[in-house]
Amino acid sequence: MTGAGALFSGPRPSNEYRPGNSSATAWDKIYREGKDLLTNLLGIEVPIIAAVNGPALRHCEIPLLSDVVIASEDAEFQDSAHFTNGMVPGDGMHVVMPLLLGPNRARYFLLTGQNISAKEAKEFGIVAEILPKELLQGRAYELARMLLLQKRLTRRYSRIILTQHLKARVHDLLGYGLALEGLGILGESDD
Repeated sequence: MTGAGALFSGPRPSNEYRPGNSSATAWDKIYREGKDLLTNLLGIEVPIIAAVNGPALRHCEIPLLSDVVIASEDAEFQDSAHFTNGMVPGDGMHVVMPLLLGPNRARYFLLTGQNISAKEAKEFGIVAEILPKELLQGRAYELARMLLLQKRLTRRYSRIILTQHLKARVHDLLGYGLALEGLGILGESDD
């Protein structure tokens, strides 16, 4: 898994971004798609390698749910969409980031819009390797070839067992978080 441009995911934070008015019907679509996105990602039964080729500013939990995460030197990790823009970070960030960063650091990250550099991400243990951008894809393929040396069922069952605790947390907390995020947006018209 990698990004297609200079950013892995974005956009960068902007003062112009504000959650739009929504309806319960519109939010229901976001609720279903949000649950499906992380559930389907965790349901992939082969090891996933994320080659974070640049800043992952929106939904950085997606590459961080991979089994192997490598990053370019200019990679950054941030939640630019939620709390700092008046939204509840309930679409998976509230599940994944506390598991990866620890509860206190994750709350700080989510409530302040903290930007974590590639170097800090490696120090925090959420990135395994940092490489120059031009070497990133080659290293991802090298790691994939190494994983392919194992038998198919070994690869499959390893992915299943190594993601089971994540699946359980997502199952238990994602719908609730998405509902609170939607209520926060829908409730804004009442203020």
